[in-house]
Amino acid sequence: MAEWIDAEQAMAALGVRAQTLYAYVSRGRVGAAAHPDDPRRSLYRASDVAALAAKKARGRRAADVAAEAIAWGEPVLPSAITTVEGGRLFYRGQDAVDLARMHSLEQVARLLRGGHGAPLTGSEPKKPKKGETPRARLFSTLAARAGIDPPARGRAPLALAMEAAGLLEAAADAVAGSIGEGPIHRRLADAWGLDAFGADLVRRALVLLADHELNASTFAVRVAASTGASLAAASLAGLAALSGPLHGGMAARVEMFVDEAGRRGPTRAVAERLAQGSAMPGFGHPLYPDGDPRAAALLEAFKVPAVLAELRAATEAATGLPPNIDFALVAMARALTLPADAPFSLFAVGRMAGWHAHAIEQLQTGKLIRPRARYVGPRPT
Repeated sequence: MAEWIDAEQAMAALGVRAQTLYAYVSRGRVGAAAHPDDPRRSLYRASDVAALAAKKARGRRAADVAAEAIAWGEPVLPSAITTVEGGRLFYRGQDAVDLARMHSLEQVARLLRGGHGAPLTGSEPKKPKKGETPRARLFSTLAARAGIDPPARGRAPLALAMEAAGLLEAAADAVAGSIGEGPIHRRLADAWGLDAFGADLVRRALVLLADHELNASTFAVRVAASTGASLAAASLAGLAALSGPLHGGMAARVEMFVDEAGRRGPTRAVAERLAQGSAMPGFGHPLYPDGDPRAAALLEAFKVPAVLAELRAATEAATGLPPNIDFALVAMARALTLPADAPFSLFAVGRMAGWHAHAIEQLQTGKLIRPRARYVGPRPT
C-alpha cells in the first residue's frame, strides 16, 4: 500500500466530504503533507485513513461506545438546558442567535437556570481579589469563595439561584478589576473604554458564549456539583478546564495563526499549515459541519480587520472550513482593540451562566457522576 494518498482517495475510503477530511487532519487523526508536484495540494497518510475507515466499519462493543462518547460522542448526561440541532444552538428551546440580538447575559443566565420573573441579585459585592491579570483575578476570586461557601447539596433552589447571580457579578468585577454597577456587558465595556457600539458587541458575545451543551468545562462543573460542592467550587473546576489550550485557551492559538498570516501572508500561512499537517485554529467545529452559527452571528455585527478577513477567505478557499467562535472572538477583540486575553475573559464570564445552570440541574438529580475505567494496563499478579 502506498504511504500517501490524495484527497479524492482519502474521501472515498472514509466516505466523507472534504470538510470532514480536513477536520480529521485538524484534530490529528489523519496525517497530511504537501504534494511534491503541487504545494497547493496535500497528501494524506494512507495508514491513518485505513485505520480510521476500519474503526468506522467494524462493530463496537458497549464499552467501546461508552469510551468514545467521552470524545465528541453522544451526550452522556440528560439535560434540559442546551442542545445543538440542525446546525443551530438552543437555550431552553430558544435560538441562542435570536437571544443575542437583544438580551443581556443576566437575562439569559436566568433562562438557562429555568427561572422567570424579576432579576435576582446576590449578596453585597466584595472587592475582587488582587491579581495582575483578569484571568488571575478570576481564579483567585473563585478560589476564595470556594474556600468559604457552604456545600450546595440540599440548599433551597432560590438560595442557589441568588448565589449564582452573585457569582456571575463577581466574575465580571474580577475581569473589570473593580466593583461595578449596571449590566455586566456595560461593566466590561467601561473597564475596556468602549463606546455603546462596543458594549453591544460585548453583550452579543457573552450571550452567544453562555452555554454549549456538555463541553469539557461544563462536564467538569457537573462532576464537581454532583459531589454537592458549592457553586463557587464547581465554577472553579469549570474555569480550570476552560483555561486549557484546547478549550477557552484556543484564542491564543488563533492569535498565533493570525500573526503568521500577518508575517507571511494569509495564503502562504494556510499552505504551510496544510503542508505540515497542522490544525487551522479558529476554523471548523465538530458540532457544526456547515458553520458555527455563533461565529456567523458575531462576525456579521462588525467590520472584521483586513488581515483576519483575508485569513478567513484563504482558509475557507483551501479547506472549506468556516470560522468558529474562537476566530470571531479574536476578530472582535482586534476590531475593538481589547486588552490581551480579552477573548478568554469573555468566554469565562459568559460561560459561567451555563455552568451555574448545569450545576443546579446536576444537584437536582441527586446523583454522583462516577464513570468506571476500562483497565488496559498489565494484569495484576
